[in-house]
Amino acid sequence: MSKFGELIDVKIPVLLDFYAEWNEQSEPMHLVLRDVAAALGDKVKVIKIDVNKNQELAEALRVKSTPTLIIYKNGEMKWRQSGEQDANTLIDIVQDYM
Repeated sequence: MSKFGELIDVKIPVLLDFYAEWNEQSEPMHLVLRDVAAALGDKVKVIKIDVNKNQELAEALRVKSTPTLIIYKNGEMKWRQSGEQDANTLIDIVQDYM
């Protein structure tokens, strides 16, 4: 998990998407995240994390459902929500932490 600490301890917002391949909401959220990343460019890191391949991390962060979206900045959790979001809403939320 030290890699995770390095990943989130940056000055720009880091938007994490905890997903599961079997969840039908995963594919639409991947498209939304692609749009968010395209709109915000290098002002944000967008990272998808498969809960099945990263069970220890998902358990440590108490991810109970997918998708779960979390924003970190400077190593600190700033925002968290489970469930789908649209691209414009996510862009607005991320911009609050820029």
